[in-house]
Amino acid sequence: MELERILKPECTRAGIAAASKKRALELASELLAAAHPELDAGQLLDALIARERLGSTAVGEGVALPHCRFSTCTTPMAALLRLEDPIDFEASDRRLVDLVFVLVVPAEANDLHLQILGNAATALNDPGYRAALREAADDAALHAAAVRPLGGSRAAGQTTSRRH
Repeated sequence: MELERILKPECTRAGIAAASKKRALELASELLAAAHPELDAGQLLDALIARERLGSTAVGEGVALPHCRFSTCTTPMAALLRLEDPIDFEASDRRLVDLVFVLVVPAEANDLHLQILGNAATALNDPGYRAALREAADDAALHAAAVRPLGGSRAAGQTTSRRH
């Protein structure tokens, strides 16, 4: 499943201020609940925090991929936050996180959950993709960079500056 099908522009935010992992997850939950009325932001936050208790969803290189299956979710959905200042997400590489990609899928969607999670992890592992996300000027540019296929018009690794 392509990211443009699950990541709505209104769930994509650049330059978000979040001082903690919990606050980043809270902001993502609020964005998702505002865009998807079947979700309750508080319950979604609880589900994401419960998943984090099993182990950090930070995947390295300043990226976290929080995810959960959720009972009132009817279709896969995502939120993407680029944080103003990196935060501790308990990453195994000890690097602070500035890119938070949140994935929520229906409770019964085990295989789809793993497929989308794998696709997102593959994309976020690409240095050029991460650089494009970090360099996006605003919410719209961040969304456009996020949904652009790997190997698209941007040249992987060709960047002039890195924030983090």
